[in-house]
Formats: sequence, C-alpha cells, structure tokens
Amino acid sequence: MIGFFIALISGALMSIQGVFNTQVTKTSGIWVANAFVQFSALLVCLAAWLITDRSSFGTLMKVEPKYMLLGGAIGAVITYTVIKSMEMLGPAKAVMLIVIAQLIVAYVIELLGVFGTDKQPLEWRKVIGMGIAIAGIVIFKWK
Repeated sequence: MIGFFIALISGALMSIQGVFNTQVTKTSGIWVANAFVQFSALLVCLAAWLITDRSSFGTLMKVEPKYMLLGGAIGAVITYTVIKSMEMLGPAKAVMLIVIAQLIVAYVIELLGVFGTDKQPLEWRKVIGMGIAIAGIVIFKWK
C-alpha cells in the first residue's frame, strides 16, 4: 500500500516539476533550465547521501551491464522532452501522453523480460486497460 502512495506522489511531483521547468525555460532557455534541474538534483542527492547511507561511489563500477548507468543521461532527455511537450501541448495533454507512453513501454519491457526484469505473460485485461486509457486521451483531446 505504501508503494501505491509513493507512486501517486511521484506522478504528482512529475507534473509539478514539468510545469516549473517549462516556466523556467521561458526565461532561461531549455538547456540552461535542463542543466539547472540536473545540477539541483545532484545537490539534493549528494545531501541525502551525506545524511543517509554513504555507500561507496566505487560500487557503481560493479554495475552490469554498463548501459544501466545511462539513467542520468536519459533523465536529461526526459527533462527536455517533458518541457517541450508541456510547452507545445499544455500540462494535462502532455502528462496524459507521457503516462500512456510510460505504461505501454513498461508493459512491453515486462512482456519481453528485458533490462533485467522478469518476463511476464500477456494479459488481455492489461491490453484492454491500455486501450481504455488511450480512448480517454482521445476523448479528453476531442473538441
């Protein structure tokens, strides 16, 4: 149940962050805003690391496969694409499309069992649920 609430908080914060970042971009430019977002995230992470576990950064070199270390670079692309989509579509439409894309890609990752995840069987109820979510986007966007 705690995971459920953490996921809700994550979604809410992602939407708020997207709006904040889009507003910052209007004054500073997208790459300056993106760099500031990533830098401020680094500072928060370093502070949390100092307060909590202090595990060695050297353990990162033990991560296999090495491409798993690309999360930060992907994060920079995510920040850029969230800013651009919110700027072009508005927060509600952008977030709906972002969430649907996340859902579809996450389900395909589970179905194929890639990136170290356990392979899951196809469940039609999940496919139907995604179809309903996509229909919701069409209805929401309908003028």
